[in-house]
Amino acid sequence: MKIAYLTAGAAGMFCGSCMHDNTLARAMHSLGHEVTLAPLYTPIRTDEASFAVERVFYGGINVYLEQNFGLYRQLPRWMVRWLDRPAVIRWATGFGISTEASALGGLAVSVLRGMEGNQRADVERLAAWLAEDLQPEVIVFTNMLVAGGVPEIKRRLNVPVVVTLQGDDIFLNGLVEPFRAQAIAEMARLDQSIDAYLTNSTYYADYMAAQFSLSRDKFHIIPLGIDTLDFESLSPRSAHDESPRPLTIGYLARLAPEKGLHVLVEAFELLKQRPEHRETRLHLAGWLGAQHKPYAKEQFDRLRRAGHHEHVRYHGEVDRQGKLEFLAGIDLLSVPTVYHEPKGLFVLEALAAGVPVVQPAHGAFPELIAATSGGLLVRPGDSSHLADTLHALLLDPRQRQQLGAQGRAAVLKSLNARHAAERTVEVLQHVCRLRMASNARV
Repeated sequence: MKIAYLTAGAAGMFCGSCMHDNTLARAMHSLGHEVTLAPLYTPIRTDEASFAVERVFYGGINVYLEQNFGLYRQLPRWMVRWLDRPAVIRWATGFGISTEASALGGLAVSVLRGMEGNQRADVERLAAWLAEDLQPEVIVFTNMLVAGGVPEIKRRLNVPVVVTLQGDDIFLNGLVEPFRAQAIAEMARLDQSIDAYLTNSTYYADYMAAQFSLSRDKFHIIPLGIDTLDFESLSPRSAHDESPRPLTIGYLARLAPEKGLHVLVEAFELLKQRPEHRETRLHLAGWLGAQHKPYAKEQFDRLRRAGHHEHVRYHGEVDRQGKLEFLAGIDLLSVPTVYHEPKGLFVLEALAAGVPVVQPAHGAFPELIAATSGGLLVRPGDSSHLADTLHALLLDPRQRQQLGAQGRAAVLKSLNARHAAERTVEVLQHVCRLRMASNARV
C-alpha cells in the first residue's frame, strides 16, 4: 500500500504520540508498504531514529501568524514559506512555544474549519502535495485536531482518510468556551468525511464516540505496540537477584499535573513513614516544559521539606539508551495519571524491560494490565491506596518477578510494533476495499 501518514509535532517535546507514530510508520514500511511520515506544525522529536520526511506542513510559525494578523494572510506564499523550514521551526520552538489548550482555542477552531479557516493556504499546500506529488492510496491523520482540511483533500483525491485518536480529548477539554463547543461542532461536521477512526483501547473508542458525537461504527481497535528490538537483549529479571542498591520506584513521563506526579509524591511520603522503606528511592525521568516548572518545583520542595530529597533523583529527559538504563535501575514503575490515559506507552516500555507497573484503574490501563498480566491497579487519585500497593509489591520480590516476567513475555510476543503495524495495515486495506465498493456503486 501507499500510505500518507500525517503526524503533529509537539514543539520540541518528546511526545508519546509522535514516538508512537514514528515507530508504527517505520514498522509498516518494514512490512513492504510505501509509507511517508510527514510532520504538521513542528518537526517531530523521538527517542528513536526519525522516519519522517524533512519538511513540515501547517508550519507552526505561519499558522500562528495567519491566525493573528489578517494582512499576513494576504502575502504571497513565496514570501513566507521559508518559515516552514524545519530548521527555522526548531529554532523558534527553542524559545518555549506554548501548546496549552487554554491559549489556543481560536487557532484550534480555525484549523478545524479547514478551507473556511484562516489557514486556507496551508490546506491548499498540503492537499496539492498529496494529490500531485505523493498520490497515496490512503491518508492517515494522527490527530483529529489537524484534520480540518480533509473535505478539500478528498475533493482532490478520491481516497479514504483515517484519523487516529490518541489524546485529542485532553486538548479539547482544556479549551475555554466558546471555543470548546465550536471545536466539537466542527469535529461532528468532519465526521462525515472521515472513513475510519483508530484507537488503542476500547475504552477510548467508546469515550470519544460518545463525548464528541463521532460515528462509533467507524472505530477500529489497534492494540498498542512498541519497538522491542533493544529490549529483547535485556537479561530477564530474577526474584533471586541480589542487588546492592535500595528498592527503587520509577516514574517515566512528563513532569506535569495530568501525569499525576503529585499523587506519586504524596504516596512516596506515606511510604517513607514505614520503617521498611527508610532507604527506598524514587527515580523520575521525563520532559519538563517551562509551563510546568513551578509545578515540578513544588513537588521537589515538598520532598525536600519532608527530608526525602537525598532519596529522590530526577534524571531529566532521557534518550533511548537513557531510558533502558533508567528502567534497569528501578524495581517497579508507577505513573498515576489523573486523566484517563488513552495509550500508556510507558507501561509497555517498563514491561518490556521486565519491570512491573502499578497504575490507576482508569483509561487504557485496565485493558493493558489485562492483556499483559504485568501489574496491579489502584484506585485513581488515592495516594494512600497507591502507597499500600507499592509497599506490598516492593516487599514481595517473587510477585515483582512474576508480574515483570508475564508482562515482558506478553509485550515481546504480541504488543510489539510489528503486530501493531500488521493490524493497522489490515484496517487500512479494509477501508480501501469499502471505498472501492462505494465508488463502484456510484
